[in-house]
Amino acid sequence: MSPRPLRSVRARRDAQPGTPARPAARLPLVAVAVLAAGLTAACGTSSPPVGAAAASVAGSSPQAPSSETPSADASVSASASASGQASPSTSPPSAPSASASTPAGSSPTPSRTRTAATPSRTPSQPPRTSAAPAPARIPGPGYDSSVGQAQVDAALRAAKADGRMVLLDFGANWCGNCKAADKVFAQPQTAALLGESYHLVKVDIGGSSSAASALLSKYSPGGGSYKMPVLVVLSPSGTVRTDTHTTGNPSLTAEGINSFLRRWAS
Repeated sequence: MSPRPLRSVRARRDAQPGTPARPAARLPLVAVAVLAAGLTAACGTSSPPVGAAAASVAGSSPQAPSSETPSADASVSASASASGQASPSTSPPSAPSASASTPAGSSPTPSRTRTAATPSRTPSQPPRTSAAPAPARIPGPGYDSSVGQAQVDAALRAAKADGRMVLLDFGANWCGNCKAADKVFAQPQTAALLGESYHLVKVDIGGSSSAASALLSKYSPGGGSYKMPVLVVLSPSGTVRTDTHTTGNPSLTAEGINSFLRRWAS
């Protein structure tokens, strides 16, 4: 005989009348009760109350009381008390610094310094200094027979450097008019005019010096007889501006010579 299948036996049993239904819904409640009894035996007095067990049996577990709530309350009260204690001893706010008042991303405005305006054009000639140049050297009375072209060239170079004129005085040591002119040249006012505006070169033409005669012919080429002294004014470039052999001598007084010097100084 072949065994009957288990499914057919169970189906027939279920189909018979009067067979009690399987306690399918009670099995989970029994398991929960057993689990709760085990927890009660293990935990002792800290077990949840009966209401909590009943709630767990109903299918909803109560939320355990949070242990963080008291600590949170304590932290709030501690911070409040700490702030309350620290507030009386707080120092007064300091004055705002320049960096605090300056917006982020912007630099403080630098102070402006006024500077003197610089001329845009460069002068064609070097500016004169406030200090006046030293007066030119004035030779003493009389004439030196060794003076020649070298002394005249040196005077022209100095005239180019400072803008003065060159005054050539052709004369002789035995000439009365030349001695009268020397006395006027030695007077303070005339000496100041000479030192301010001229480089004076005195050339002796009273002897037999061929070099002195050549200088006279070069700068006063009129020829003939010369009435001494012969005064010749040269520009810094060496050009003759006036020659008293042609125009005649001024009065050999302080007034006459000073007027002559002022006229040809510039």
